[in-house]
Amino acid sequence: MSTMGQLDSDFYQSNYTIDNQDQDYNAAAYGNPYGLREQHSTEPHPAAFIPPEMSASSGYMGQFFQPTYDSNYYSQPAYVDTFGEEPPLLEELGINFDHIWQKTLTVLNPLKPADGSIMTETDLAGPMLFCIALGATLLLAGKVQFGYVYGMSAIGCLGIHALLNLMSTSGVSYGCVASVLGYCLLPMVILSSCAIFFSLQGTIGTISALIIIGWCSLSASKIFSSALTMEGQQLLVAYPCALLYGLFALLTVF
Repeated sequence: MSTMGQLDSDFYQSNYTIDNQDQDYNAAAYGNPYGLREQHSTEPHPAAFIPPEMSASSGYMGQFFQPTYDSNYYSQPAYVDTFGEEPPLLEELGINFDHIWQKTLTVLNPLKPADGSIMTETDLAGPMLFCIALGATLLLAGKVQFGYVYGMSAIGCLGIHALLNLMSTSGVSYGCVASVLGYCLLPMVILSSCAIFFSLQGTIGTISALIIIGWCSLSASKIFSSALTMEGQQLLVAYPCALLYGLFALLTVF
């Protein structure tokens, strides 16, 4: 019995533990096939190598990048808001309601002298409006004549343009001719509006059509002679204009 007690005491006094057994097994299984136990030292590991220029961070003498302030850059921005200085949209499109109104009054009053500086403008907003109004009134009278209105307008402007360039020394643009002839179409719109309510196929209708033709041709010739300084040639210009407006009168009456 004494021998067994001595063996027990020797067993419990040894340094062998279960952790050491697991470590020996793991060492033999993974990377230490010879069963050699790694010695774990309680001494601290040596410090890692640190470059001398990084070890003394407080003593770094370099210069950090700092953006400089430029007063001229902030006082003059790249984008300048010039919205207040831009012209109105209608002016950029060439639409001036004041000039349209003055041209309309000049056409409505054949005896009023025309302003040549305004009449030379290639304003097509009013002529297009009057052409559409003429086609609309003819449509209300039961006549679908939009194609004839646009076709005769284009061909008539070409003829008058060629004639005026032969008669005048300064010459005239096609846009100016189309603008003047289109504005002078306003009396014909009045005649086609009357055709909605009563028939023009009679004596009264014929006389009314002749008056409207003379009105339109007189206004157009007055404007052309004033804008192109064609003194004494108003009647010569009025004759081809009367032929053109006579075609529109035929569409309106018949």
